[in-house]
Amino acid sequence: MAREIYRYVFNDTVPFAEVLATVDLALIAVESIHGESRSRLDARFSDEAAKRSVVIDAGTDVGQALNQVFVGYVRREFGETAFRVERLNRVPESAAAAGASG
Repeated sequence: MAREIYRYVFNDTVPFAEVLATVDLALIAVESIHGESRSRLDARFSDEAAKRSVVIDAGTDVGQALNQVFVGYVRREFGETAFRVERLNRVPESAAAAGASG
């Protein structure tokens, strides 16, 4: 079964702390839609500051919502050229080892 996993990689011009704050805002929006308990269970993501990246598993309804809200927020906040999105076939090893949950 194919997984829907997305890696967002940000340019050096984007403060990574602000990217992480944007993940938090996206989580609040998703909790408003799906509820706190379901969001805690199904919102799977990880970040790697050294690689300036955020990985979101969009394999559930909650994950899809998180992915959609996050990309909408970062496009508006940082601009279209401030990041790139990669579709992955699996969760990166470093994220899997960390539990891939935020």
